[in-house]
Amino acid sequence: MRILMWYLAAVNLATWLVFGLDKWKAGAGKWRVPERTLLLLALVGGSAGALAGMLLFRHKTRKAKFYISVPVMFVAHCVLMAFLAFRVF
Repeated sequence: MRILMWYLAAVNLATWLVFGLDKWKAGAGKWRVPERTLLLLALVGGSAGALAGMLLFRHKTRKAKFYISVPVMFVAHCVLMAFLAFRVF
């Protein structure tokens, strides 16, 4: 369980940073992070970081595939973590 917690902390921090980097690059007119990469990071456990990045940086909040899928992934991850926590202990 400890390894899972470290993994989730790392992937959420990385996801949040990538959302911030993509927002900065969008404003600077530079190369962007593909949307597929942003969604994949959220899917592999970074949904909390993605949601925080969307809200804090006001990034990808108008795109339906983000404002629908990221919260759904977040709820799914929370349910999965609750299941694992109660099943393990």
